[in-house]
Amino acid sequence: MASIRNLKKDIDLIMSLTLSDCFYVLEYNSKVDQEAVYKIAGEVVTAHRELRLRAIHPDGKDNPKLVKEYYKSLVTDMLKAADAALEKLSQEVKKAAK
Repeated sequence: MASIRNLKKDIDLIMSLTLSDCFYVLEYNSKVDQEAVYKIAGEVVTAHRELRLRAIHPDGKDNPKLVKEYYKSLVTDMLKAADAALEKLSQEVKKAAK
């Protein structure tokens, strides 16, 4: 990992792209359940806040190996959160297509 600053930018980018997909679906698919999509968007915003807070408060500051593992798990959690939100969004779009 290069820096915490770049990690925070990556978190912002991934989560904002996921959130923009939610709003894209709301804008261009009138058949989709809006409440469900808003709930997914709320989960993305919550995950974004939690990930940003975790990025600036690492565990085990004295041990570089612990810090490295902490940030690896943070990146993994970020990708899992974005993937889960996009998967839920995909399911909502599939429901609307039927």
